[in-house]
Amino acid sequence: MLLSPAGVEALRTALTRAAFTANGIALRLGPQATGGVARNDFRAALRATADRDPLATLIRVFICEQTEPEAAVAAALAPLSITEALDAGLVERHGDGLRMGLDLEPYGDEWWVLADVPASARPGRPLHAEHVLGIGGATQTMIGAAIRRPVESALDLGTGSGVQALHLGTHARRVTATDLSRRALRFAATTAALNGQDWELLQGDMVAPVAGRRFDLVVSNPPFVVGPGTTTHVYRDSGRVGDAIGAELAAAAPGLLTEGGTMQYLANWVHVTGEDWGERVAGWFAGTGLDAWVIQREVADPMAYVNLWLTDVGEAADPQRMADWLDWFDAHKVEAIGFGIVSLRRAGHDDPTLRVEDLRQRVEAPMGDRIAGWFDRQSWLHERDTEGLLSARYRAADGLRLHQEATMGPDGWGVDRQVLTMPHGLRWTEEIDPLVLALVGGADGALPLRDQLALLAVAHDVTVDELAEAAGPIVAHLVERGFIEPVAA
Repeated sequence: MLLSPAGVEALRTALTRAAFTANGIALRLGPQATGGVARNDFRAALRATADRDPLATLIRVFICEQTEPEAAVAAALAPLSITEALDAGLVERHGDGLRMGLDLEPYGDEWWVLADVPASARPGRPLHAEHVLGIGGATQTMIGAAIRRPVESALDLGTGSGVQALHLGTHARRVTATDLSRRALRFAATTAALNGQDWELLQGDMVAPVAGRRFDLVVSNPPFVVGPGTTTHVYRDSGRVGDAIGAELAAAAPGLLTEGGTMQYLANWVHVTGEDWGERVAGWFAGTGLDAWVIQREVADPMAYVNLWLTDVGEAADPQRMADWLDWFDAHKVEAIGFGIVSLRRAGHDDPTLRVEDLRQRVEAPMGDRIAGWFDRQSWLHERDTEGLLSARYRAADGLRLHQEATMGPDGWGVDRQVLTMPHGLRWTEEIDPLVLALVGGADGALPLRDQLALLAVAHDVTVDELAEAAGPIVAHLVERGFIEPVAA
């Protein structure tokens, strides 16, 4: 750990006593100053903390990135001694006072996460090769996407500061976390101890430290950045060429999961000129035997992508590094880079489901609940043949909306296009024909689907068998998307 066990206890005491928590800070600053802090505008927060009591001092040092008098910092951190705080790197001398040496971030209701200070807070200072990332955008995406159901065992691959493991500790009886960086593991151990959690921490590259072991849930925010395989910062660079880390994790998944277990990770993948990106990524899961849902949430062009990641580590002023990276993209015909979430489940099906798709719309949080529901629906569908689908009762999802486009003709308005919209959950939209509209509109849970089709067959002058043959795949699709829901018998 970064601190001794006694030092961790002392730091927790100081933070708790001062109410240096997300809620405590928000109450102290008020909504205007809190909103300003979120935009890196500290003016109102500094005015609200001018009296420099312990909470004010901690806010000024660790939130507003100020240098404060040593006596005030010592009083705010007590009973943790300034000597131990300096030795741990928690604070550092700057000018005639002390400033933050590490990012101590209040998180959640009463959690704290220790990480390195981001590049933006130390302009001109190069990041450590084993820089430990705090709570960034990708971290939050993974937190929101993870399925939060109780499990016996959970694994965090590439734990960094331990944020994902911290969440796993709320719904897993045993948490294991790995990282290639011993330095990162020291941060993770400190985060765990500071928050009263106990994890098994193992050093090594991705899955290597847990070879031969299985888990109920595996999550990973890995070093997924796509490029020529150059490694300068371990939180970002895997050392694998291109997007191979995503394929590597997919191949490892069957050996990591218990029966019914789930693995979820973030990934980048390349869009290659002349190739279908979805087919390419789908190839990662061939032969795994796992249900797989790959969701592409963002797409960036190579220039924007390189700029983003060079800025992230303070390398934006290195034109040669940028040129080499862009040349690699050009040589491999990479026209764009996708970012998204991979979710896998070992469900024991003979014919596992594979979906690779764009999902750019805003999704109702938490995303993890939406993903869990998708897997639940897959299990339900796999347990039923066509006759099983026809025997079930369905009801339309709450709040569905129908949008129509029509053209005025000699006989009045003629409907050209009908789009069914889901205002909640995954917020899918689906263009439908009149028959599907009638099927969804009649799904009130009162009749089995076969009886519902009998009524539609009469209305459309077709046989029930003909309609049933066509309806099977349509109903399965509507269930998978969540437009209609099976009703328990």
